[in-house]
Amino acid sequence: MSAQTNAPSTTVAERFREVRRRTMALCEPLTPEDMMVQSCPEASPAKWHLAHTAWFFESFVLREFVPGYQPFHPDFVWLFNSYYQTFAAFPEKRLRSSFSRPGLEEILRFRAHVDEAVEQLLDQSPEPEVLKRIELGANHEEQHQELLLTDILHAFFTNPLRPAYRKLEAPLRAAGSAAPLQFLRFEGGLLEAGHAGETFCFDNELPRHRVWLEPYGLAERLVTCGEYAEFIEDGGYRRPELWLSDGWNAVQAHGWNAPLYWSSGSGEWTVFTLRGEIPLTQMKNASVSQVSFYEAEAYARWAGYRLPTEFEWEAAAEGRLITGNLLDSGTLMTMPASELVEQEVLRKPPRGKVLVPEAPVPFQRPWQLFGDCWQWTASAYLGYPGFRPLPGSLGEYNGKFMSGQMVLRGGSCITPTAHIRSSYRNFFAPDIRWQFSGIRLAS
Repeated sequence: MSAQTNAPSTTVAERFREVRRRTMALCEPLTPEDMMVQSCPEASPAKWHLAHTAWFFESFVLREFVPGYQPFHPDFVWLFNSYYQTFAAFPEKRLRSSFSRPGLEEILRFRAHVDEAVEQLLDQSPEPEVLKRIELGANHEEQHQELLLTDILHAFFTNPLRPAYRKLEAPLRAAGSAAPLQFLRFEGGLLEAGHAGETFCFDNELPRHRVWLEPYGLAERLVTCGEYAEFIEDGGYRRPELWLSDGWNAVQAHGWNAPLYWSSGSGEWTVFTLRGEIPLTQMKNASVSQVSFYEAEAYARWAGYRLPTEFEWEAAAEGRLITGNLLDSGTLMTMPASELVEQEVLRKPPRGKVLVPEAPVPFQRPWQLFGDCWQWTASAYLGYPGFRPLPGSLGEYNGKFMSGQMVLRGGSCITPTAHIRSSYRNFFAPDIRWQFSGIRLAS
């Protein structure tokens, strides 16, 4: 990640406070018992997310820029380290749910201690590097806000009671037919990709460089649950000719027959969401989510199309308004991409929020470039030409994962609006399904 920012101290302070408040607000529906659960090796307990995000500010801001700073607890220095090998030892990730101590109250005191120290540092007209690190920490915490909700969804799905994180205020109406899928043509050519300007970005978005794109088509919306159900009904999970070799192996090894949170125990498909379990008949026009890269690629092959490259996606998204079904909208689930929804939900600033344009251009298709689901691309996660990670332990944030991962773009219904941009590169292994990941087709 790059900690570049030209934001003034007051702006960074406001962003720091807002991010810290939002993390605690996301935990309000949870009990202390909920916050201990780690239901799969990829996930972490909510209590750990609270501690680790405080650890990040303490480790990379306070300990480096506050003379004589004493850590809140000497054991927290290694206990809440995630994967920074050059920083300190750390416990095995799959054991995080066994940390009954420190208790939640002590972790909240840890957060308050760190908040107070960061606020004092901000009051002292800190040097630009300090502001860069605090901005970095805020973006890091926003990633963990999304992970916290992703992990809670999996935890509640594995609970036989299937509790809702937040219940729907009103039942969803049964869906009609989705609009026919259309493709928008892009001319391609010699273009630039990667982050431009002086605002914050992660190091894997740099340097900006030239790419050549042949003319291509991009679907105007994401693939829906109803369309994916047709793939299932056509034997999609039983036809090896549709799958990459490793993907077919994953289907066989894990017994996949539908996206992660789909169930058919009652004879009809249901989809589990942060709003609880919802019949597929009410979700069929919403974007399909919680599918792996292998499933996305197999669906694209079955439909007669392909997945876009990350640069095709970025070329279509650059300069568009950062607006959509993101965390700020409060839906907490994927939504239909009908024109009515785009006009009434996505185009208008939710709850008085101000839309954040990357450039002053009108709102237009393709729909759902930002929000709903992270969109799998056909691109392996690699460094751009001339990529250089940050020096020291922070260089481990992104660069060391540039092997065996695929790139996703666009954010999801639980991504904070202020966090996402057209150059943002998310990445996961191709068999991962617990993330809010969906499908956009290309031709």
